[in-house]
Amino acid sequence: MTGLTGPAARHWIRRAAELVSADTERLTRLDAAIGDGDHGHNLDRGFAAAVAALPADAPAGKVLVAAGRALLSKTGGASGPLYGTMLRRAGRRLADLDDPPAADLGAALRAALDGVRELGQAAEGDKTMVDALAPAVAAYEAALADGAPPPGCARAAADAAAAGADATVPMRARKGRASYLGERSVGHLDPGAASTALVLRALAETLEGRWSES
Repeated sequence: MTGLTGPAARHWIRRAAELVSADTERLTRLDAAIGDGDHGHNLDRGFAAAVAALPADAPAGKVLVAAGRALLSKTGGASGPLYGTMLRRAGRRLADLDDPPAADLGAALRAALDGVRELGQAAEGDKTMVDALAPAVAAYEAALADGAPPPGCARAAADAAAAGADATVPMRARKGRASYLGERSVGHLDPGAASTALVLRALAETLEGRWSES
């Protein structure tokens, strides 16, 4: 089991909201360089709505679906559909599982990645949130195959997401508004990849905290 119970899933979303809120200005500056300049504020508003929408008594999957629905409806720009899809796909994969096995959480993260790819039509190397999410999912699966406990798998995912975000700096954007800049998009950190790394960090911190308490 992972420790991702309903209460833990609510903690994950709350912690993601805290990290996004604390990093709002940086995320907005990153977006101002290659996009609309509203990513941080939009996502901060969306995660605040997600926290407000968290069900009080529900399994982890339904918590994530509720959070994703709120993000979809309350977050401006492309972030709402992308993050909403990410959490809703993960939640639907977990279904009614509470405290799912590590393999099921990995499958939920894979479903989240698939949803984002389908919606955004982006691949690794396009300078998008996929460049953080894809290596995170791969790292989680690799750590699981190596026998790591769930917090170790989540930490591997978080570290890979952070490294993936950093790796977008030298990339030329091929998707989204940043792609209109062509070569001028090179040298900038993708804001969606940066915020995705925060969400994965929140998951790792949540599972580490749950296991330390048990």
